[in-house]
Order: sequence, then C-alpha cells, then structure tokens
Amino acid sequence: MRISAKADYAVRAAIELAAAPDGKAVPAERIATSQGIPLNFLEHILLELRIAGVVRSQRGTDGGYRLAKEPRQITIADIIRAVEGPLATVRGGKPEETEYPGVASQLPREWIAVRKNLRNVVEHVTVADIANARLPDSINVLADDPEAWVTRQECPPRSEGDDVPRHPLLGGAATTLSPGSRVAVVVTSAAAQRARSSRGRK
Repeated sequence: MRISAKADYAVRAAIELAAAPDGKAVPAERIATSQGIPLNFLEHILLELRIAGVVRSQRGTDGGYRLAKEPRQITIADIIRAVEGPLATVRGGKPEETEYPGVASQLPREWIAVRKNLRNVVEHVTVADIANARLPDSINVLADDPEAWVTRQECPPRSEGDDVPRHPLLGGAATTLSPGSRVAVVVTSAAAQRARSSRGRK
C-alpha cells in the first residue's frame, strides 16, 4: 500500500485541527509551518476536505479552518476517501466487481480480504485518537510487532513445502500491496508471490 503525499498531508492537517484548543479555527499558514507542508499544496487539500464536509473555513481576522465534526467522529479513512477516493481499488475499479476466469476465479476474494483488513485499521482510528496519543489497543498491538517496522523488498527464500505465512492477528495469508496514484490495492496470490519472489497500506 502506498500512502500518497496528498493523503499524508491531509491526515496531518486534520490532526492539527483536532488538536486546536476549543476547536478554534487554525490558519493554513500555521498548519503548513507546524507540519512542514507546502502552503499551496495544503490549500488545495483543505479545499477538497471542505468540499467533502470534513473541514469548515472561516473568514476574518480569526479566520482559518476547523473540523466540521467532533474529532472523535472523523476517522483516518474519512480523510483518505475525501482526497483520494476509495481505500482499495483493483485496476481503478471496485474489488467486488472484479471477475477472473479459470484458476484465478477465487482471486477477487483475496482483494476483498485485503480491503477488509485495511478498513479494520483506518476506519477504527480517529484524528482525536492520534492528536491525544491514545491509539486503540488493537492498533498498538499491530504496531508493536517488530515485523511491522521492517520493509520487505524481497520474499525470504522458502522451500516448496513451506506454508504461506499467516498474520497472527488478522488470520489471513501474507499479502503484498503495490503502489498506485491513489491509495490503491493490488495483491499477489500465494502462487504469484513465489513466482515473482518480491514484495512491495482504501
């Protein structure tokens, strides 16, 4: 999974607004300075968030931006969808609309499972959770796994008899998320993983 700069900036901007005392409006310049985001880029992102109903703008000497809802009601998924569209796509389409012939007929279920697991993370964390440094226990368990901090460029060598590794919490086969222009998901099956021998985050 690749998180674009746009999605990353959007989430960080929303967290800054969530941390504003008494929900006061925050100027775009202050957000840009605090998070090291190019101002012009940020202004375009804030416009998209306003159109999506995530933030509101306020004019005047005390002008700026504020969240349109309580921080605890805005998830990371809400923000990503506002600026990037669906969390998971397969060749630009919906995973549930994919259909493959022959031996690949079960592959759409893999795409659906990947989207489900992605939702299990980004739909259950709010900007308030991050602003207050109180991530849900389920997220901390995942992030505390040392393997989660290791970027895998290649699959470790395995013999033909080895099982595909299973995630201890999510219970599914290990998957690979490939880059895309938006937060897109493309996954390899177990057989394709061995064939490609490579690994590359809706």
